[in-house]
Amino acid sequence: MSKVRILSQENSIVNQFVAELRAINVQKDRARFRKNLERIGNVFAYEISKTLSFIEQDIKTPLGVANVPLPSENPVVISILRAGLPLQDGIANFFNKSDLGFISAYRSHNKNEDDFDIEVEYCSVPNLDGKVVIIADTMLATGKSMQTVYKQLKQSGKPKQIHIVSVLASVEGIEFVKEHLPINVQYWFAAVDDELTAQAFIVPGLGDAGDLAFGEKE
Repeated sequence: MSKVRILSQENSIVNQFVAELRAINVQKDRARFRKNLERIGNVFAYEISKTLSFIEQDIKTPLGVANVPLPSENPVVISILRAGLPLQDGIANFFNKSDLGFISAYRSHNKNEDDFDIEVEYCSVPNLDGKVVIIADTMLATGKSMQTVYKQLKQSGKPKQIHIVSVLASVEGIEFVKEHLPINVQYWFAAVDDELTAQAFIVPGLGDAGDLAFGEKE
């Protein structure tokens, strides 16, 4: 059965980072916005590291030998462009031996602005067979982007474990991915909001994470 971990349900420094991402008077500082995404990525990486396999190794010190349990595998860290990049950076800061992947998915609106399809424009990932895979996307709104990305990644192999990481999710989006993705996927969210508008914006949310991190696009 899918596991869901919501970090804001516990008292930790993550709540401060999320608060600053949401705060309209703070999020105008793009560098600070990106840094807070990166910091949350650090925390996600630390928490996910507890789920990995470890093997004890002897480490020679100047005065002797220390027996230390070390990770026996390096997860592949994949970001959904473009908002996922700072989050991926934070995760990769901790998993600094990991391979990285990148995939671009965007909303393609039809004549009805409330109706859209998800298109994958670019995908560059290593072989995923037997790997632990972390997929980083800043926002999980409807969940349709994550479903499309998962279908695309299946072409690159069959991971042994998938962790999906988002800073902010909607309740509706979580239910959607749990229904449409494999049951062994583990989900990690910094915070979850109840409301999703007809235009698929999370409320109260934080706005467009990509624009806030990198500037408005045409």
